[in-house]
Amino acid sequence: MNQLEQLKKYTKIVIDSGDIEKIEKYTPYDATTNPSLVLKAIQMKKYRSLLQESINYAKKKGGNRNKIITNATDKIIVSIGAEILKKIPGVVSSEVDSRLSFDTHKSIEKAKKLISLYETEFGISRSRILIKLAATWECIQAAKELEKENIRCNLTLLFSFAQARACAESKVFLISPFVGRISDWYNVNYSSSQYKSSLDPGVQSVQKIYKYYKKYSYKTVIMGASFRDIKQVLSLSGCDCLTISPELLEILQSKNTIIKQKLSTPKKIFPNHTDILSHSDFLWLHNQDSMAVEKLSQGIRQFGTDQYLLEEIVIKNM
Repeated sequence: MNQLEQLKKYTKIVIDSGDIEKIEKYTPYDATTNPSLVLKAIQMKKYRSLLQESINYAKKKGGNRNKIITNATDKIIVSIGAEILKKIPGVVSSEVDSRLSFDTHKSIEKAKKLISLYETEFGISRSRILIKLAATWECIQAAKELEKENIRCNLTLLFSFAQARACAESKVFLISPFVGRISDWYNVNYSSSQYKSSLDPGVQSVQKIYKYYKKYSYKTVIMGASFRDIKQVLSLSGCDCLTISPELLEILQSKNTIIKQKLSTPKKIFPNHTDILSHSDFLWLHNQDSMAVEKLSQGIRQFGTDQYLLEEIVIKNM
């Protein structure tokens, strides 16, 4: 078996792409999208019809110019997700506008709107959708409320242990720790002599979360994300899920070297902790991690920029 086939024995493989052809090629169980991937996908020739259909839908719905633009971009996100779901057996993650990352109420409203579009326009059950939200305190609280309505969430842009702990305590369905972006930060801010290069900081972060969740019986699914190379991927073999780019899936598929399971549930487990992080506790602990503060803020800005660019495409084609 090639390494991709071997990895599927230990871990659920998720493709990080909006490209239907790539999804068909690697036969993942689930798929994830984000504003950057949606922006890239909608500029492909194969999705041109979805762009125009979404604009026509928004115009028919009516409202002022801003309302039409918002409705069109929401429809694009859901339309691409619906196309992906035709090719996979599992779920697709669709992301809420990152500009709402500090507003619990508006994040809940947007999540419900996306779910409604999936259900009413495409007849797709909410059980096949994960709503992606940035792992801010506000969005973690939004996810907590959405779970009560059977709207499962994927908390993304997760960099600190405080974020991971708050998600578990709020019974969030799934988290996406960003392995590569964590390692990027350490590579820029520290020399290799200041930390052991063999102990990748991004990999270590996910290992710590995995051990903590499993030790204390938290049900939140851990999905490693944002990988830079195959070594990072294979170091987390055994993690609940791994979302991997088509480029790295190609490499895994081309290699036959035997791989080993690196993560497994400990034999001794304990009940969940009874002490729950307060808002102020969360902010203080997250603030102690300079990398996490910087990368979360940067990630939200980046996805916000891509949302603006998607809106510009809609405007040009209106």
